[in-house]
Amino acid sequence: MASVLPSEQQVDGRAADGVLSAARLRWVDRVWRAANYLSVGQIYLLDNPLLHEPLRAEQVKPRLLGHWGTTPGLNFLYAHLSRAIVEHDLNAMYVIGPGHGGPALFANTWLEGSYTAHEPAITQDLAGMRRLFRQFSFPGGVPSHVAPQVPGSIHEGGELGYSLAHAYGAAFDNPDLLVACVIGDGEAETGPLAASWHANKFLDAKRDGAVLPILHLNGYKIANPTVLARIPHEELDSLLRGYGYRPHYVEGHDPEAMHQLMAATLDQVIREIHTIQHGARGPEPDGERPCWPMIVLRTPKGWTGPAEVDGLAVEGTWRAHQVPLAQVRENPEHLAALEGWMRSYRPEELFDRAGRPIAEITEAMPRGPRRMGANPHANGGQLLRPLDLPDPREFAIPTERPGGQWSEPARVLGGYLREVFRRNAEARNFRLFGPDETASNRLDAVYEVTGKQWQAGLEPVDEHLARDGRVLEVLSEHLCQGWLEGYLLTGRHGLFNCYEAFAHIVDSMFNQHAKWLKIARNLPWRAPIASLNYLISSHVWRQDHNGFSHQDPGFIDHVMNKKSEVVRVYLPPDSNTLLAVAEHCLASRDLVNVIVAGKNPTPVWMDAEQAALHCARGAGIFEWASTDTDSAADGEPDVVLACAGDVPTLEVLAATDLLRRRLPWLRVRVVNVVDLMRLQPHTEHPHGMTDPEFDALFTRDKPVLFAYHGYPWLIHRLTYRRANHHNLHVRGYKEEGTTTTPFDMLVQNDMDRYRLVIDVIDRVPGLGARAARLRQDMTDARARHHRWIREHGEDLPEVRDWAWPQ
Repeated sequence: MASVLPSEQQVDGRAADGVLSAARLRWVDRVWRAANYLSVGQIYLLDNPLLHEPLRAEQVKPRLLGHWGTTPGLNFLYAHLSRAIVEHDLNAMYVIGPGHGGPALFANTWLEGSYTAHEPAITQDLAGMRRLFRQFSFPGGVPSHVAPQVPGSIHEGGELGYSLAHAYGAAFDNPDLLVACVIGDGEAETGPLAASWHANKFLDAKRDGAVLPILHLNGYKIANPTVLARIPHEELDSLLRGYGYRPHYVEGHDPEAMHQLMAATLDQVIREIHTIQHGARGPEPDGERPCWPMIVLRTPKGWTGPAEVDGLAVEGTWRAHQVPLAQVRENPEHLAALEGWMRSYRPEELFDRAGRPIAEITEAMPRGPRRMGANPHANGGQLLRPLDLPDPREFAIPTERPGGQWSEPARVLGGYLREVFRRNAEARNFRLFGPDETASNRLDAVYEVTGKQWQAGLEPVDEHLARDGRVLEVLSEHLCQGWLEGYLLTGRHGLFNCYEAFAHIVDSMFNQHAKWLKIARNLPWRAPIASLNYLISSHVWRQDHNGFSHQDPGFIDHVMNKKSEVVRVYLPPDSNTLLAVAEHCLASRDLVNVIVAGKNPTPVWMDAEQAALHCARGAGIFEWASTDTDSAADGEPDVVLACAGDVPTLEVLAATDLLRRRLPWLRVRVVNVVDLMRLQPHTEHPHGMTDPEFDALFTRDKPVLFAYHGYPWLIHRLTYRRANHHNLHVRGYKEEGTTTTPFDMLVQNDMDRYRLVIDVIDRVPGLGARAARLRQDMTDARARHHRWIREHGEDLPEVRDWAWPQ
């Protein structure tokens, strides 16, 4: 960051007046008024954008959709940040948290020219202004919140709570970047935002950029007052200082006084940020965690809008939240009030007759990538460098036969990720995020090359904490996901590891990111970003010790609701397939990849080459386990045993072993699915199978017994159009669980090997009478299991010690 200019001194966190010269005061006020005018126009107008004639009702939109209340404050901040960028040569981004603040960002990026650069049809003239107004919250246009269509944005504004986490994610490993983050006082009431205040304990002033939180108190949500706006100043100040910030207050209503106060405050906080970074990056850093500055901006809700409507107060109340004048087409008084409101900004001083912003406004704007709407960090794909990925074969578990070795898949992946960190150490473009579970999920090999980033206090018993670590752990899934999203959207790579049951905590955040990707993929100026990668471990079938609360595989179902071009789900059955899947996911772009892999010892079914081929297929026959290759029968199976997931694969193969030994004449085909999307028709997903492919694998008329990692109905949902769907029977998790043994979890949910053998006997035509004794033995084995675990507290030896036969 460039050195800053001196500013007025502050007393008790409140800046003095007089920083702006008359010319700069006039400029920042005109930019603010112009943005306010453009914002109101977006909410209301179809035509007559500069009021060159008296406003008529038909020139107003028939459906008024938008949110005015937060917008003037956002415009005020954008104007002042633009001045600071020019005067201090800042590399700055603007992240806004208040919901539906879209009018402000569209207005300001149009004024600075960055919007037109990305959308040439929205020209900086009267015709372009008309298009800008008409498209807003209009069929075929743009949404009312900050979205991918807004240049300079990385934050999907459709839901509240994540802005500050995104801002910190953007600042990690961007040492010259300043991320100004506006936090609405309604948003500040959410749990994710409350946790995000603690992100300052993870920001390294030496190697990371700076985040400037700006808490915008305008007093109201859609219908209620906000908590932080109504508590005493001393209580608010103590709260923010308790979080580790030094708050600076900008409060008032009079525009000229507020401009001077904000300018002085902004100069002061830039000075403080510069001082912190200079100290941390100097030859003798003190090593103490800095107290970063922040700004509290208190303005009336709907500032500069109608003071009252129909005799009721509007400005400074909840009535300003959305559309202050709601009956403009029907009520002549509202129409006149709207025209008077828009003319109060004196547009003739801001735009010429052709609709262009006057030169006095545009000539003092930031230039090129210094414009916040054109900052390349906000279009992170422009900065993205591919990861230097190691060859998975170097980390594969050697095996001479299926099941000949056992390993912990997540631990093997940890060794691979250790090398990813090592190879990309200089680029500093890869991070691992997790809620206190990196070691629990067996990824702790990464600590051999990097630590856990930590800026708070240290104790002698601490392990792997480091001021400049590449691993980020905090016991908030929201914060981990928000950091990772901000990191990815600004052009870097990462992985989020999480216990399966608690991945649901970020369901809504996943929604927003998936929606962002879907829209961004259709914007030619948005460069592809690295995929959001989840490693879901400590999964349902190995949470027997933690109990029912930790047993839920439903995150997959939630992910599968999203558009097929955005999501992928992988269920590798062993360590070597996990390595192949991980390499693929880390190299992918513009996707959400969900990898479900266990951390407990699992047989290695394939060597590295076989695993790579199997992953490339996505689904395939385990020839070495199948018995349907008799040439006399033309390779037709009597039954297909399918599986997806490490534990289901183990159970299917154990069931197959029983069938091979007890019914050697039965033709069994074993099919394993790694890529869940392969089950869908190719018309529904780019990875989907054609009907001939699916029929060749699963047959058109034979029973198919499918052991699936998650809830059984998802497999039916993916395959309901297939010719043989009526013969498909799925076993999976059916919400039965407790603190018990690993195998008992399978028995309780009827996905154990004995139940699978019974299913084969029951569903293969004509087999029941011929295999009656085997069926009885399987029923007895389940009963014996029940008695055994209650007496011994562990699984039957025949289960615990089972291995695929040589």
